[in-house]
Amino acid sequence: ADARLLTLAPSKLSLEEASVLPLVFLTSYNALVEKAQLKAGQKVLIHGGTGGVGQAAIQLAKALKAKVYTTVSSPEKAELALSLGADVAINYTQQSPASYLEEFTANQGFDLVFDTVGGEVLNQSFSAAKTNGQVVSINTRSTHDLSQLHAKGLSLHVVFMALPLLTGQGRDEETAKLAYMCQLIDAQQLKPLLAKESFGFHQIAQAHTYLESGQAVGKVLLTHQGI
Repeated sequence: ADARLLTLAPSKLSLEEASVLPLVFLTSYNALVEKAQLKAGQKVLIHGGTGGVGQAAIQLAKALKAKVYTTVSSPEKAELALSLGADVAINYTQQSPASYLEEFTANQGFDLVFDTVGGEVLNQSFSAAKTNGQVVSINTRSTHDLSQLHAKGLSLHVVFMALPLLTGQGRDEETAKLAYMCQLIDAQQLKPLLAKESFGFHQIAQAHTYLESGQAVGKVLLTHQGI
């Protein structure tokens, strides 16, 4: 393994728990810190707050002292998002983007919108961002009308976490980011969110089925158990 991509596992977590954090944390760090430079007191809307990246983003944004809003699809997920540190959990099955934009921003929009879903949610992110605000997305493999970007002076950032592996660029910074992740864990500002079911590597097909079913909340863990 490339030593630049390694750090000591945090002592307060099991290796299984620790294993689910690095990718989602680094993705969130790239989005919120490196790309958007999120500042204390800013309003950030995180789409998909109980997904793998969303749950890490909520915790990181809260550690950065932002005001954290997130979208979820059920009361149970809303409760979970709040337990992770979100200030407001918005059930998008019951409240439209126009409605929560009015309720929580007086139609001014959010300083930053983090899209972890893509597709139509990216369009909603453009609508939810304030004038001269920022949108960060990890899923932009689609075609969109960018007129809102121009009309509102928005900045769009794209995060593609495979780039350091594909290009070799940016690897030297990964160790420091992972060390910061461990600091947040030790300070109890970051914790893993594991799905209720885990699988052995020989059950990879079942794991994909579980993930695609939408039943998984948090990261789906693969272990050597049972091989």
